[in-house]
Amino acid sequence: MDTSSSHRTETGQRRTRERHAVRVRFAWPSNATHWIAVWRRNYLVWRKLALASMFGNLADPMIYLFGLGFGLGLMVGHVAGVPYIDFLAAGTVASSVMMSATFEAMYSGFSRMHVQRTWEAIMHTPLTLGDIVVGEIAWAASKAVLSGAAIMLVAGALGYAHFPSMLLALPVVALAGLAFASLAMFVTAMAPSYDFFMFYQTLVITPMLLLSGVFFPLGQLPPAVQHAALALPLAHAVELIRPAMLGRPMADAPLHLAVLAAYAITSFLVCSALFSRRMMR
Repeated sequence: MDTSSSHRTETGQRRTRERHAVRVRFAWPSNATHWIAVWRRNYLVWRKLALASMFGNLADPMIYLFGLGFGLGLMVGHVAGVPYIDFLAAGTVASSVMMSATFEAMYSGFSRMHVQRTWEAIMHTPLTLGDIVVGEIAWAASKAVLSGAAIMLVAGALGYAHFPSMLLALPVVALAGLAFASLAMFVTAMAPSYDFFMFYQTLVITPMLLLSGVFFPLGQLPPAVQHAALALPLAHAVELIRPAMLGRPMADAPLHLAVLAAYAITSFLVCSALFSRRMMR
């Protein structure tokens, strides 16, 4: 009886330790504001090369906008009742948000974490790993908002978007930036080197760019592919940003917002656990 009781006690203690271990694997922020220090640190570094960074973030989407908008637009004419370049401008804003948040969270975030060891230095301050993760996601989302807003401003100035209805897209841009930044940080948490990011770019980003209604309406795709595309966050961002920029009502806005929020929250929780296991072991 004593042996059996001792065994049950040891089993209970082991299970308690295992449950505790599961909890500590999540890197939670220490409070609601400490992550701002990480955000500010990244901002001060970026500010030194702001013009070059902005040019790099805007050049690619602008080439798509004007190259396809004018070239392909001459052959296509109108799409969904508007000139093709108007249709494309909204998709370009959404894709720019995705690209900017993704590349900042992956390449720059990985450099600070693995190559420069900036994260390790920060963790010797009162800030925690959770503060760093939240700060990095917020910073990547901020760059995405800046990129999306700049393209939106250009589109509005050239008459490709409606003012002031396009301002309704700004909260969507911010939420989409958080979603894509969290997804990219999930990839960063697993990456052993920069080469690992090519899998995500090729297998996730490129199909999402082509299937989410950026360049043509989702209705042109086969029904099965449409359903698959609606499981992707970019499709929901496009479905919210395009009506706002074209001055049209948003259909199923709560659903689209809920999907983007779910991607942001779920990806943060997963990457938080992965970073805790990687950085704290």
